[in-house]
Amino acid sequence: MHEARLYQKLEEKTVHCSLCAHRCTIREGRQGVCGVRINRGGTLYAATFGKIIAEAVDPIEKKPLFHFLPGTLSYSLGTIGCNFHCEHCQNWHISQQTLEMRSLRDLPPEEGVARALESGSASIAWTYNEPTIWHEYPLAMGTLARERGLGTVYVTNGYITEEGLREIASMLNAFRVDIKSFSETFYRKVCGAKLQPILDATALAKELGLHVETVTLVIPGQNDSMDEMESLIRWVLDNLGPDTPMHFTRFHPDYRMRDARPTEIRALEKIYERARDLGVHYPYLGNVGSHPYENTYCPACGSPVIERSGYAIRMRGLDDHTCTECGGRIEYVSQID
Repeated sequence: MHEARLYQKLEEKTVHCSLCAHRCTIREGRQGVCGVRINRGGTLYAATFGKIIAEAVDPIEKKPLFHFLPGTLSYSLGTIGCNFHCEHCQNWHISQQTLEMRSLRDLPPEEGVARALESGSASIAWTYNEPTIWHEYPLAMGTLARERGLGTVYVTNGYITEEGLREIASMLNAFRVDIKSFSETFYRKVCGAKLQPILDATALAKELGLHVETVTLVIPGQNDSMDEMESLIRWVLDNLGPDTPMHFTRFHPDYRMRDARPTEIRALEKIYERARDLGVHYPYLGNVGSHPYENTYCPACGSPVIERSGYAIRMRGLDDHTCTECGGRIEYVSQID
């Protein structure tokens, strides 16, 4: 197996992992919270390096990323394991799997880059499960990808340490982060984690020059109060800026939260409208299907500039980054430097 990065050897063959915010101390023969970083004989190994379980060519809008290379394809990879244990996980069948799962298959970093190029994709996305715990693999593949002109995307829960983020930022373009709630209680009870490390990492991603978009799955009775949503929105405005796209998505019952009801669309619309009132230039709704609040509107004059139907988009009233109606600037990443 591949030796891990970002860990320290302690006494009695114990190691301390500093990749994610759990900062696990792992005894010999054990694994971290993620289930895929394993201590064998006092050395920490990244057990899923080069091993995938999911591979697809997706529209970048599916991530969802609406302001990063819009209208392009993203070669998308996932493996098993997660450093969260969310009760509502929609990919639980892979995120909560163990290393004994027989459907894992090998994909060396250089072959992944070759497949991405062959597919006509403009980027590679590490997604479906948490990419942070796969750190060494995206780092190797992403470095090769950037040399070939591909964009790179993390679809992440944001539970990465400063050390981990600074290292991966050397090859990363986009940080699409779930901010699942603005409540420490929610994170502790529902996810087995803490909120503050996610806020710290997201602010650092912005500081490091990554493209950041946030996603919040709005769950009735769990994280949907307007007070909580306003706190989240104000945090984004203060720490990431008004041009940060914010996605508010509809919940559908899954995994261990099947008794909860789906989010009412009008509740999502109110959150969207409040976000605009507070100054967010690019709020969006998700999982609602061909809703006008999936479109991009010029923040200066309100004219539609990108229309979306499912994952299909149509540029309208947009000349490069300029609204043709009023001349206002529309912020999005159109190419990789």
